[in-house]
Amino acid sequence: MKNINWPRLTVQILLLLAGLTVAHLGVTLFLQSSLGSDPFNVLVQGLYRSIPWPSWMSHGRVHLLICLLIVLVLLFVDRSYVRIGTLLCMALGGPIIDLWSIPITPLFSEGMSLPARLPALVLGCAILAFGMTIVIRSEAGTGPNDLVAVVISDKTKKSFGAVRVAVDLSFALIGWLLGGVVGIGTLVCAGLVGPCAQLFMQVSGRICEACLKKFGENQKI
Repeated sequence: MKNINWPRLTVQILLLLAGLTVAHLGVTLFLQSSLGSDPFNVLVQGLYRSIPWPSWMSHGRVHLLICLLIVLVLLFVDRSYVRIGTLLCMALGGPIIDLWSIPITPLFSEGMSLPARLPALVLGCAILAFGMTIVIRSEAGTGPNDLVAVVISDKTKKSFGAVRVAVDLSFALIGWLLGGVVGIGTLVCAGLVGPCAQLFMQVSGRICEACLKKFGENQKI
């Protein structure tokens, strides 16, 4: 604990929280468009429907269980990816979406047409991608579902954008085969978030670097 650069770590966490807030604004817009679940939740839905869980298990609890399993696997594969921000992403994602839903939900109506909902979907995906890259570039940790693409990209030296598309499509396909529901929003999210994140990654890197440059070496915890 004596070697922790506390000022830098504090700024890293603040950057992560800012990125998380932005990313979940995008998630909220995506959800309010009502055009389908994101790929990871299609996977969760498929697992929830196909496995005879105890009666006390819910979609949300299955989601948390899968995230915990990803974290456990990474602790064996390369524990350097599991940091304090990983736990913060797991704990704060839902509450942040709930807070964003308060001002955003009234902007949408049940009878809203598809041409009106599509821009919200696309904008939500772009905002999600930008916030996600801030979280990644903060180097304080990343949410378990996002870490899958981050780790594969790092280990294979492949573009994060391409890897993210492949991972999202895999989530959606496996979830669909298990009984999850794939909508147009699922496909748009799978095809758009990765490329947008690739575009934003350098910008987010410069933002985080500017905020952290006076605090010494990278802090990873």
